[in-house]
Amino acid sequence: MTVAGDRSTNFPDSGRTGQPDGISWQWQQSAEGLPYLTCSLLERWSHGFFTRDFSPQGPIDLTEVLAPGSPVYRLQQVHGNVVLKTSQLPPVVALDPETATPTYASADGLVASRDFEALWVCSADCVPALIADTGTGLVAAVHAGWRGTAAKILPEAIAQLVAVGSQLENLKIALGPAIGGEVYQVSVEVAAQLGATIAPQNAVSATADDILEFLHQLPESPVLTDPEPGKVRLDVRLCNALQLQQLGINSSQVAIAPFCTYSDSARFFSYRRDRLKKIQWSGIVSASNTSSC
Repeated sequence: MTVAGDRSTNFPDSGRTGQPDGISWQWQQSAEGLPYLTCSLLERWSHGFFTRDFSPQGPIDLTEVLAPGSPVYRLQQVHGNVVLKTSQLPPVVALDPETATPTYASADGLVASRDFEALWVCSADCVPALIADTGTGLVAAVHAGWRGTAAKILPEAIAQLVAVGSQLENLKIALGPAIGGEVYQVSVEVAAQLGATIAPQNAVSATADDILEFLHQLPESPVLTDPEPGKVRLDVRLCNALQLQQLGINSSQVAIAPFCTYSDSARFFSYRRDRLKKIQWSGIVSASNTSSC
């Protein structure tokens, strides 16, 4: 069994992500001395963005780091925008891999239904998003790749929280380590798909070039130029943050981790870098109320 250790280095959430002052990221250590990342926005909840050092441990083992004994929930992620409530799913149980093959519901987001549930998503370069509600104590975990972001999975998760009583002003959202915009090359068409989700409504019939021009003019643009024709650099994290702004969520409620999975090979797996199907996990545990978190 592993438990959370003491905090180590603080990293202010700054740089190109343009986050407000007062938000920081901290490295924690498990009892075995393995590092995982936490965010000050979510300090009232047991949570963590885990590194490659924990591989091949999965959600059952990692829940013992955050909240031993809590029921565990995970999904078969499919790069879509389906978000499920834990009340729709059985908790994950340990199986003998030699005698049983686990099956999981196909979706990319989880919303807690009860207190003290551990919700998990995995990623390599995609954005892991952990959401918490200071009013209800409920949480959500979302896997937001470019396809899921284009399908607005994060707003879908927010909508489901609101449907069960959350108020937008009570939400805290931490976007964990993901591939940075400086190194994530995509086609103009892909960038335009994501841009269409944050462009004005009258841009529905706009061309890809029109949408990219709109994105370039934003104060915190999620696109950068690329020397290869037909390509740009895209920051999927910023696309998600801009979608949250459109919902009316204040920037002080959103944090973006200052770590790039592609560039930091010592800490993170990256499919774009290595072309290997290796992952790290991110999880958060719901709480009955924030005063006891």
